[in-house]
Amino acid sequence: MSLTGEYEPSPRSRVREQIERYEATDGREANTLAGTNRPVVIFTTRGRNSGKIRKLALMRVEHDGKYAMVASMGGAPKHPEWYRNVKADPEALTVQDGADRFDATARELDGEEREIWWRRAVEAYPPYAKYQEKTERQIPVLLAERRES
Repeated sequence: MSLTGEYEPSPRSRVREQIERYEATDGREANTLAGTNRPVVIFTTRGRNSGKIRKLALMRVEHDGKYAMVASMGGAPKHPEWYRNVKADPEALTVQDGADRFDATARELDGEEREIWWRRAVEAYPPYAKYQEKTERQIPVLLAERRES
């Protein structure tokens, strides 16, 4: 993996512990959103200000080896910090889906392509539709695509 540097775990123990367990077991454990059977994927980014490595679990929205990153933040009025980090450096990204780990490049989707992926996201995790109703901002959808070495 090309993403190196100091790792700063999430200050939220639930998030930190899930990521640690997921990585330690290649996704055999801690691989669903808490309290559901909905699968997650681990994304690793770089903090745009700190330069530190950050990790997050997002819903698994995969199609043809590409992964959507839905910046919902539960329908909050602002974008999540990870979204700003990915936008600042879209190539500072790795994806772990189970035992499969790879470098990726992200791009924000718009138009019909965004709508196709938004439908896939809502199918994978129906609460996304309610999150969109809850906020005035359009929830961004980014696409993480495998980068060849």
